[in-house]
Amino acid sequence: MTMIEELVDVVAITDNSITLTSQVKSSCGSCAQVKSCASGQVAKAIPQRKLKLVLPYVKQQHEQLQVGDSVVLGLPEVNVLTSAGQVYLFPLVGLAVFSGLGEWLISQQLLPHELLGLSLGIFGGYLGYRLAKYYQNKSHQSAALQPRILRKLIANVAVNSNK
Repeated sequence: MTMIEELVDVVAITDNSITLTSQVKSSCGSCAQVKSCASGQVAKAIPQRKLKLVLPYVKQQHEQLQVGDSVVLGLPEVNVLTSAGQVYLFPLVGLAVFSGLGEWLISQQLLPHELLGLSLGIFGGYLGYRLAKYYQNKSHQSAALQPRILRKLIANVAVNSNK
C-alpha cells in the first residue's frame, strides 16, 4: 500500500495526545514565471508558517518519543484519493443529474420556467455535498484519514575524531 508521508517534529507530549508541527511548504517561487504569476506572488507575500497537528498517543503502542524528535507521519494514498473523489465528484454528479432532470422537465413543459430547472440543479449539487459530508463524517472514514506515526527518525550523531 502506497503511503503519503510527511516529516514532522514533536513539540509536546501528554498522557493521551502528541502535538506535532510541520513546515508548510509552497512549490511556488522557483520557476521562471514567478514574477508574473499570482500564485508565486502570494507564496512570497505569506511567510512560511508551521502546521500544528494533535494526534492521540499511547506510549505503550509507540516507540518512546520525546519533545524535539522528528517522526514520519503516514496516510494511505487510497484513502486520500477516495475521500477527494467523494468530496469533488458527489456534488458535481448531483448538479449534473438534477440539472439534466430539470432540463427534461422543462422540455416536457412540466416546469413553467428555466429558473426552476436551474434551482433543481443547484439543489442536486447541494444533495451531493450533503452526501459527501455524510460519508466523510462516518467513523470508519474518519479513522481511515487519521495520520499515523510510521517511524522515528534517528538523529545524526556527530562523531568527533581526534587524529
